[in-house]
Amino acid sequence: MHTTPSLLAELDALPALWEVQGTLTAPVPAVAALLLAVTEGRVGDDNLLVLARASAARQGAMTVVAGSGADVYRAELAGPVEPVEIQVDRPRSRVAVQSWYTGVHTITACPAGTRVTHRVHRVLPDHPGFTDGIAELGLRARMSRDLRQVLGVIADRLGC
Repeated sequence: MHTTPSLLAELDALPALWEVQGTLTAPVPAVAALLLAVTEGRVGDDNLLVLARASAARQGAMTVVAGSGADVYRAELAGPVEPVEIQVDRPRSRVAVQSWYTGVHTITACPAGTRVTHRVHRVLPDHPGFTDGIAELGLRARMSRDLRQVLGVIADRLGC
């Protein structure tokens, strides 16, 4: 893994390998306020929501620290795991996360309210998270489950 201050620019140049999306009956600014909330501190429903259900976050072992630049962060985990790189693009309503896979959550307006799209652009094929039974079909199912959980938290917080 490498650190790059232009993670989103790098991902914009790559095709999406997989994509899942969901819709909320809430305004874009309200959804963006929750989904793009990333600051130094412990990962949870109010900070780096897209990773709040990760096993390390649930155990309280994932913390966000400032990175090298505006809206660039790292999520550090207890143990011998490399940090997760994060970049937030508030004007374009998106957040990128790079770990054993690299993906972007994007928020856009739609007729029903707000659409949240999660695209995976890169996967480390020899990483245990991919080779231990997840593979392509499993990754898509995991992405769908994770997005449903994120949208469920947002829906609950916004009452929609």
